Amino acid sequence: MSSAFTLMYHSVAEFDPADPTADPFQVTVTPPRFQAQLRALRKRGLRGVSMRELLGASPKAARRLVGLTFDDGYADFATEVVPTLSDHGFTATVFVLADRLGGSNGWESHGPAKPLMTTEQVRSVAAEGMEVASHGLRHVSLPGTDDAGAAEEISHSRTVLSRLLGENIAGFAYPYGHVESREVRIVREAGYDYACAIWRSPVTSRHALPRTYVGQRDGAVRLLAKDVKRRLEVRLPR
Repeated sequence: MSSAFTLMYHSVAEFDPADPTADPFQVTVTPPRFQAQLRALRKRGLRGVSMRELLGASPKAARRLVGLTFDDGYADFATEVVPTLSDHGFTATVFVLADRLGGSNGWESHGPAKPLMTTEQVRSVAAEGMEVASHGLRHVSLPGTDDAGAAEEISHSRTVLSRLLGENIAGFAYPYGHVESREVRIVREAGYDYACAIWRSPVTSRHALPRTYVGQRDGAVRLLAKDVKRRLEVRLPR
């Protein structure tokens, strides 16, 4: 399943793409661009779904699906993303920070402050059919933590979210995409069904799934090119 087409988003909000200070980390897509990207997927006969649905699909069905993931749990996931996804009949997975709900992206040293979803918004998007999964507690690079710190970020965040939603939390996404074999082991031991990384690596597996970054510059042609590139990378011998 690591070869499935999975897109990695963060935030969907209005900003000035010509201003380099407006989105220095390139995590934001404007609503019109997001709409165009979803239309491009539909035009190709693809349906955007959560990782939960993608991983549960048969190989034949999965060929017509694309995983949609949103890291960090920005408030605009509730206000902008979910209504747009619903208009297209799509779903998605949002990876939230269990210890920062209702806060902001304070882990970024510069750039605009972005609010994160509140507990009420997290419950609301789950009730609307979106998958809520864990991004840890505070958005830290896990390989830089000791064993106890890594276990707290990975295991305790799952416990917090499970209690909040009253349901099993199946997925985890590694902050910054930073993952080594120790983190994969802890994620498995914590009971997660899957985890998302960013890049293909020696630990690529169901618990370190690669994803394709999507940004403001990605129109229909660039999305297609990224899918073709991904397919070629999967087929190359390693």
